[in-house]
Amino acid sequence: MTLFSSFEHLDWMSPRPVLFITGDHAHSRIFSEHAFKKASEPKELFVVPNAGHVDLYDRVEVIPWKKLTAFFTEHLK
Repeated sequence: MTLFSSFEHLDWMSPRPVLFITGDHAHSRIFSEHAFKKASEPKELFVVPNAGHVDLYDRVEVIPWKKLTAFFTEHLK
């Protein structure tokens, strides 16, 4: 069995722009922070206040739409 660790392959993504989004109460926040530290520039880590991991799936009122729009507008020219 082969296991895939996304941390080992950040070089496949970077130096492409990477936006990490996590909730400040997310149990998975540590993984986003770890990946952010290992990624190359350009990169950004956006922490959503009062949000857990699954809140960012379907609680549309906490999804950072403006951040997503701004990031992709800047980097997908």
